[in-house]
Amino acid sequence: MKTALLIILVLLLTGLAVLALLINRWRNSPHGRLSLAAAIIGKLADWQAASGDKSPQAMRASRDKSIGFFIARPAGVHAVRDLDIPGPGVALPVRIYTPQASLAALPIIIYFHGGGWVLGNLHSHDNLCRTLAAKTSAIVVSVDYRLAPENPFPAALDDAVAALHWVAAHAPTFNGDSTRIALAGDSAGGNLAAALSLQAREQQGPAIAAQALLYPAVDLSNLDRPSILQFAQGLFLTRERMDWFIDQYVPDQAMRSSPLVSPLLAGNHQHLPPALIITAGLDPLRDEGEAYAAALEQAGVATRLTRIEGVIHGFASMDRWFPEASQATDLIAGFLREQFSKVAAQSGKN
Repeated sequence: MKTALLIILVLLLTGLAVLALLINRWRNSPHGRLSLAAAIIGKLADWQAASGDKSPQAMRASRDKSIGFFIARPAGVHAVRDLDIPGPGVALPVRIYTPQASLAALPIIIYFHGGGWVLGNLHSHDNLCRTLAAKTSAIVVSVDYRLAPENPFPAALDDAVAALHWVAAHAPTFNGDSTRIALAGDSAGGNLAAALSLQAREQQGPAIAAQALLYPAVDLSNLDRPSILQFAQGLFLTRERMDWFIDQYVPDQAMRSSPLVSPLLAGNHQHLPPALIITAGLDPLRDEGEAYAAALEQAGVATRLTRIEGVIHGFASMDRWFPEASQATDLIAGFLREQFSKVAAQSGKN
């Protein structure tokens, strides 16, 4: 019996040693020494991409099963409510997070999840939305917009427009303040938030107090920027996957230069909401996000840019693995609280 236990122990220790050697090898990259989280998640993403059914339906099912692997314990909020609001011809599911009981109306963040316009839903970014609600003391309305390829551009943006108009018109029904509405999103959701800001400017409302963009995709016409080529493989989001996502969302290549698809390419960035843009140091989309910040600043838009080094695309919704996720949500919360306070001061609200 003792001999058998000893053999099992030796095999276990040997297996752990081999695993440690493998992980150590994964951490060595052309971009320097990766964090443990970046190395493991990058490798798992590569394995997933190389095996199994690559259809959107299979990818969605796989992502839904793995949510618990990425997120930490959910943040506590006062109330969470799911409902369907009128969309462009279809019902549009949203989830409303109320951070606390309040006699006064609370500011509102409309959140658009990432996932390459193909993946993601209300559940995939539930913890991120809870965290933002708790840290900002704002109501978060998460939007379950239609996904590609079943619903290519402009379906997701049309849903975003519908959500903004509904929130502005119905804010009092959930104790929200329609004069203090911000947009936020990550990756593809950052793209929608930026495009919606442009759309709202052209339509002269509803008013948007601020936009917070996490590693946004803002130029779908160009996959040859230096960061895309530098981080083309092995770091969760690859150039090949980004190309595939774009094909699903905007199959018509001529449309990819539209400002509502690629907000960076808009001819005029003036009079857009104050912006916070957070990029990830090891992200293929890093350069276009930073170029968008420069374009906004050049156009006179109050803009803040923060690059968080050593992290990969999507890190903010992987808070179990990346402590930097808390840094990102702290930055967003501080920025939005400041912008909400400015609007309140201008309107004479306390």
